[in-house]
Amino acid sequence: MIKNIHGRTLELLGEAIVAGRYAIGASIPSEPVLGEELGVSRTVVREAIKSLAAKGLIVTGPKVGTRVLPQDKWNWFDPDVITWQSRAGLTPEFLRDLQDLRRVVEPAAVRLAAERAEEQDIEEIERAYAGMKEAIENGGDYVTFDLRFHNGLLSAARNRMLAQMSKALNALLRTSFEISTAKPDGPALSLPMHRAVLDAVILRNPDKAERAVIRLIDGARQDIEDVLGSRGRRRLPRLSRPPPRLKAS
Repeated sequence: MIKNIHGRTLELLGEAIVAGRYAIGASIPSEPVLGEELGVSRTVVREAIKSLAAKGLIVTGPKVGTRVLPQDKWNWFDPDVITWQSRAGLTPEFLRDLQDLRRVVEPAAVRLAAERAEEQDIEEIERAYAGMKEAIENGGDYVTFDLRFHNGLLSAARNRMLAQMSKALNALLRTSFEISTAKPDGPALSLPMHRAVLDAVILRNPDKAERAVIRLIDGARQDIEDVLGSRGRRRLPRLSRPPPRLKAS
């Protein structure tokens, strides 16, 4: 119960900071005030404040109090920070940062996957691909299987740091995939590119795998730009809702 109270308090304060209810550089209320507002003890508030400081959202000290740090100080590889930002509403600039990150990380990871993937890795990526294909042909949860496909590639690289990075990227990629799949026939057009990546990994061809995943990432970037351009200032997807399902063709 105590852990649940702490988690909920952390979530409420984190979302408030990320959503801008406490301005950058501004002081947040004292522990007694927050405790009264949230209906929790000062101890719970204190632990939540420590967690927020560890995530880079705030700084505390006897002379500065508790102040909100600029966004470039936030830990953008922390899944909580990503989720809070997604719930608050992602920006096109944030999504472009994600695409840049993918362009750096995934080609290198796929090269390693082509060299190191074990049989169970290939089987997991194959299952994810089959789920994507089924969703396109008969309707279903394409986004979840798309995530499994890319997480499977990172896992197949057999690098513990890349595996940890996939946990943070998961929330980011889900939002990105939801936008890119909103383009008519987007999933169907990208499916052969996914197959090309998988086939190159199976063939143990790092160069071919790298080229294939770069084409896939660049295609997703263009899909996102097209969708955002057609939506204008419409709100972007939020992770608080289940992934959208494709309709049967």
